[in-house]
Amino acid sequence: MVICQSSICAGQPPHEEADSLNNDPEVTAEAVSQVTFYVQSLGVPARRDTEDPAVRRGEEIFSNVGCATCHRPVAESGRLEGVPSVSNQQFAPYTDLLLHDMGPALADGRPVFDASGREWRTPPLWGLGLRELIQGHNTLLHDGRARSIREAILWHGGEARPARERFRTKLSGDERDALVAFLRSL
Repeated sequence: MVICQSSICAGQPPHEEADSLNNDPEVTAEAVSQVTFYVQSLGVPARRDTEDPAVRRGEEIFSNVGCATCHRPVAESGRLEGVPSVSNQQFAPYTDLLLHDMGPALADGRPVFDASGREWRTPPLWGLGLRELIQGHNTLLHDGRARSIREAILWHGGEARPARERFRTKLSGDERDALVAFLRSL
């Protein structure tokens, strides 16, 4: 009996009846080290249109509405041994990288590690305004259900419900436009 006859088994430990493939890892430790260094030293996406009055107004609204509670503007890198140029640097990811209950509308009912099916890690917003250019689409949220920044905001529930409701009911159309202009500047 042969357990595996395709390249799908490559890199897996041999079974009782080995598949005769070379089971050495496909990626060398050196390649992993180089990719790790590359990712650790990538630059933060540059903000655009920072002098635009609507963008500046939107940044203030972002904080006042409560978005910055989870999408925190400032973080600081830790110390990276051997790479002082990226150690202890302030940067603007617009995330707290924490899990938050986003309510039943975004729940998928599938827990992952410590996250319940209603909890999601706050994604960084940096580069949000470049998403369509780089990825060729502008679908947002964990499953791509939101087709715009406004729609993504309106899907927020659970812990983010108060901020969503302020966006939805307390802001004028011009204020919502300014907030979206700010987010596109990231």
